[in-house]
Amino acid sequence: MTDVSLADQLDLLLQAEREALLAGDFVQIAELLEVKEALAGKLNDQEISSEELAPLQDGMRRNQELFDQALAGIRNVAARLGDLQRIRRSMDTYDAYGRRMTIDAPQEKKLERRA
Repeated sequence: MTDVSLADQLDLLLQAEREALLAGDFVQIAELLEVKEALAGKLNDQEISSEELAPLQDGMRRNQELFDQALAGIRNVAARLGDLQRIRRSMDTYDAYGRRMTIDAPQEKKLERRA
């Protein structure tokens, strides 16, 4: 069995992380983060040439951009869900004279059963 260099391990990890980001597999991303931290700790102990380090930096930068976009998407979804919940409770509109009006949603009537 051949030994895989630390740079190759990190490259494979970055590829797996990219695939998980593109697939939206947040469980896999969390698992890979633990491995990534362990490999980064080993990276401090070993000397790696700048030729080996450059592609890793590019991969990390690329994945960071994907992380940022995924996070922005999650924030957008959370904001949209918040807007939808507000609309369910009440809605703001304007009357024929341009005055702002709030229309409250009707209260849900619940049937209480008694024995």
